[in-house]
Amino acid sequence: MGTRWTCHGPFLLVLFCYGQLLPWLRAGPSRDIIMSTSFSTGRFYNETVAKAFLQFYDQTAQIVWSQFMEATWNYVTNITKKNREEMTPSLLLHKDSERSKHMLYFGTQARLFKTSRFQDPDVKRLLSKLLNIDKAALPQDELQEYNQLLAYMETTYSMAQVCLNEGPCMPLEPDLQEVMATSRDQKELLWAWQGWRDAVGRQLRITFERYVQLSNKAANLNGYKDMGALWRSKYESETLEDDLEQLYQELQPLYLNLHAYVRRALHRHYGPKIINPRGPIPAHLLGNMWAQSWVNILDLVLPFPKKPPEDITKIMKSQHWKPSKMFEEAEKFFTSLGMLSTPPSFWKNSMMERPADGREVECHASAWDFYNGRDFRIKKCTEVTVEDLLSIFHQMGHIQYFLQYRNLSVIFRAGANPAFEEAVGSVITLSASSHKHLLNRGLLRRARKEEVNFLMSVALEKIAFIPFSYLMDLFRWKVFDGTIQKNVYNQEWWNLRLKYQGLCPPIPRTEEDFDPGAKFHISASVPYLRYFLSLVLQFQFHESLCKASGHIGPLHRCDIYNSKKAGKLLEDVLKLGSSKPWPEVLQKITGQTQMSTKALMTYFKPLLNWLVTENVRQGEILGWPDFSCTFEACHFFFFNLFMIDIEREREAEIQAEGEKQAPCRELDAGLDPETPGSRPLPKAGAKPLSHPGIPELAI
Repeated sequence: MGTRWTCHGPFLLVLFCYGQLLPWLRAGPSRDIIMSTSFSTGRFYNETVAKAFLQFYDQTAQIVWSQFMEATWNYVTNITKKNREEMTPSLLLHKDSERSKHMLYFGTQARLFKTSRFQDPDVKRLLSKLLNIDKAALPQDELQEYNQLLAYMETTYSMAQVCLNEGPCMPLEPDLQEVMATSRDQKELLWAWQGWRDAVGRQLRITFERYVQLSNKAANLNGYKDMGALWRSKYESETLEDDLEQLYQELQPLYLNLHAYVRRALHRHYGPKIINPRGPIPAHLLGNMWAQSWVNILDLVLPFPKKPPEDITKIMKSQHWKPSKMFEEAEKFFTSLGMLSTPPSFWKNSMMERPADGREVECHASAWDFYNGRDFRIKKCTEVTVEDLLSIFHQMGHIQYFLQYRNLSVIFRAGANPAFEEAVGSVITLSASSHKHLLNRGLLRRARKEEVNFLMSVALEKIAFIPFSYLMDLFRWKVFDGTIQKNVYNQEWWNLRLKYQGLCPPIPRTEEDFDPGAKFHISASVPYLRYFLSLVLQFQFHESLCKASGHIGPLHRCDIYNSKKAGKLLEDVLKLGSSKPWPEVLQKITGQTQMSTKALMTYFKPLLNWLVTENVRQGEILGWPDFSCTFEACHFFFFNLFMIDIEREREAEIQAEGEKQAPCRELDAGLDPETPGSRPLPKAGAKPLSHPGIPELAI
């Protein structure tokens, strides 16, 4: 679409442009304008009119969306009490209201076009994408309520802190995350884990219930049965849910072998009072507030501890790295591929570290497109760590996507599907974290020889994430469609955590708690399926880019740095945005039209072979047989850790009886097998492995 909008052509087109669209210029879109608009039926068979309509949409959308993004940015990077209570929320809500009116106006008009006779597939696709107006479909009073609910949930999350009895209060980033990552004191970990959920989750439960109601109403008004169905529609697939389950089943053996191995290592460290070798793992012991990544406990689970990896964070600090240098390093990677440089405004306007003036900010890392083709930013409270360095590579992948599709219509300025944008950033981190790249960039002093250790570190980040990224939206889909009722939100959340992750809460939970809300994407209403699918896509992309770069050898050794051929292949895909169906875009980069786990399994094959052999040697059980999670039974025997008077006599009695003490006890009877999401795990795979093969296990 052009940058200037003009109206020319037949008299009919003139009437359309100046008679029907002029009200937007004068007063902004509103329901009054829409209700009073009267068009002749024949006009909506005219493809020329449709193109003019889309061109006008594009020009106005750039203004409206840019203003909304600016208002949002100003709020999340300066959450002062005054801004929170007075000035910024009203401005932000006003800009969001303008954006919603814009979506409503153009979405309503787009429905009137009859596209069956149109010749240009881009016009038909643009109009079809305009039809989904999301929350803008709500009546004005409920739209305002929805926005206020969402603002409250996001602000509660961003401002939450956990306070010591006689000490400072700790925000999530970096303080609580550092506790979860570095502490090996189970009492301290439990304090941080519980404190965060008390500070956030409990505060959001009632708000979340109303949010669900309004979300579903918006989905209904868009023609979907619930908000989960609307979210799934972004993937343009009638078989999406079946495809997801198939992908998960293919990845399950890798996760179960990793889980069994990690559980054994934690059993060695914490002992039988804390870890049951046949049960789920307590969720606070895995080095992450949500147990979505386990890489921070690498020191406890390293396959060959006598050959530990170098501490890259320590090397970075010894070389006096700053957050700005970390961003520059990520920029160099993309430009080495012959891809676009970020504009000067990116370096001027981005928030690359927590402000030194003490402002409260939303620290959750994110990349921002301001929809004017010029302004792109990243918001991140960067710490000098290798984890943050790779996170920056990921966020810069988003920025590169924005840069590549910036000249498309606003409607097409998105990934081919939501998972593509996440995969682009992640595929670059696969190269950036390789031995070869780190050595060449001076972040390793010697070549690593122990590849199983390296693959374990990647698996603790990638493979441990598989079930979490899958269940996040499974939970919300079930909430949206009514399968999970509000009186069992927390119970069903932990049923899914048990079923898919093999985790249990470290202390008893109740329905006064709302542990899902302690995760940003739930409090901010951000769909999560994109992260699960990006795990698959990033390895498909990596394999194809490595072939283009001429790489020969194991996939995990590949580094595409400096490969112009790989950069050209990736660039050609990014330029398409969402202008083509995602299978068509996928085919351009991989030669395949379906998402496949083959490349991921190839990457981790050496580790999987080692894990299977090690688990057989240890007589490990895959899974967590005969266990179910209920608030009465799924908890630690040590839930009174902070009591001075521990029942030593009872402990001795239990030991004498030979009873295993574990965080989650076996139940005599499972949950109701007819209750969705409440089934105990099937016992398939509950026997010790007796052969090096990979058993076919079903969840």
